[in-house]
Amino acid sequence: MYRPYKVVVFSILPALILSISACSHHPDEAAKDARFEVTDTLLRSLVIDTVKAENAVSEITLTGSIAPDESKMVKIFPMVSGIAQSVHVQLGDVVKKGQVLTTLRSAEIAGFSRDLISAQADLRNAKRQLETTQDLYKSGLSSEKDLEQAKSDYQKATAENNRAGSIMSINKSNGKGYEIQSPLTGYVIEKNVTEDMQVRADNNQNLFTIADLSSVFVLINMYESDIASVKLGDAVQITTLAYPDKVFTGKIDKLFDVLDPDNKVMRARVMISNPDNMLKPGMFTNVKIQAKSGMNLPAIKTDAIVFDNNKNYVVVVDGPAKVHIQLVEIAKRVEDVAYISKGLKPGQRVVASRQVYLYESLKE
Repeated sequence: MYRPYKVVVFSILPALILSISACSHHPDEAAKDARFEVTDTLLRSLVIDTVKAENAVSEITLTGSIAPDESKMVKIFPMVSGIAQSVHVQLGDVVKKGQVLTTLRSAEIAGFSRDLISAQADLRNAKRQLETTQDLYKSGLSSEKDLEQAKSDYQKATAENNRAGSIMSINKSNGKGYEIQSPLTGYVIEKNVTEDMQVRADNNQNLFTIADLSSVFVLINMYESDIASVKLGDAVQITTLAYPDKVFTGKIDKLFDVLDPDNKVMRARVMISNPDNMLKPGMFTNVKIQAKSGMNLPAIKTDAIVFDNNKNYVVVVDGPAKVHIQLVEIAKRVEDVAYISKGLKPGQRVVASRQVYLYESLKE
């Protein structure tokens, strides 16, 4: 009985060795079959961006305020003295060109009206005298000297009538008094007159300010440390407290090359279209200026960057079915653009879609 037992043991051993050998080789073959490979077909399905050399942009945050466009704004002063009888508009009202803002009861206007009536009468008399003298001259009953005098009197009367008419056209009046009219369509942004107020023509205080707010200025405050960084044409983004989610855009169109003596800032100006009149004069603004640094750096979209273990990487395309992971150093980020100080050169190509998937697959 001892010998058959030995035969059984020896016959099982080769089978066990073969089984162990088969198990030890199977995982390697599975790993080899599952190994990630980059193919040309895979790369063609991805978005590939080319690294560009761009002038590095820095973002500067400043403050400012809304101001009316001076070329579309008028200050209205009285041409005569008088007493305000009625004020037809209030601060913030919309007015049309030619609309009456207020009416003054003025003795000066009465004098102008009298002068016009007198000038018109003198002109009629001078015209009749000239016509009579011309008829007498043709009949030989008047001298050439009399005719010349009649012509001279008529010219003087015409000139005086024109002068009186011009004064009345400037100082428009009706039966109630002197009318102050708006010279343009816009908003009343300043008002310094009330009913029964005495108004003097020699006062340097304007009665109204009317502004067309279809476009407005943003006056930016720049401290001395920012002056060298801001240039004409720099793009700006503007937000207000009233509309925090609304971004207004424009470009710097003027630099005021003097410092304000009170707050020691220099002003920059941006014109913004304001068709809905959302922006009002005096509003506080936050301004972001994208200023060019004058230094060219490789630039890529921030979406192409993979952040891993406190470092930044990109997947660089070397050729058909060839890619590699590249460590990069970012000099600065401005919105969706990253400027690279180390790791990339202009002209290289980087994967800009599914790059995290490629990175995780390649790093293993």
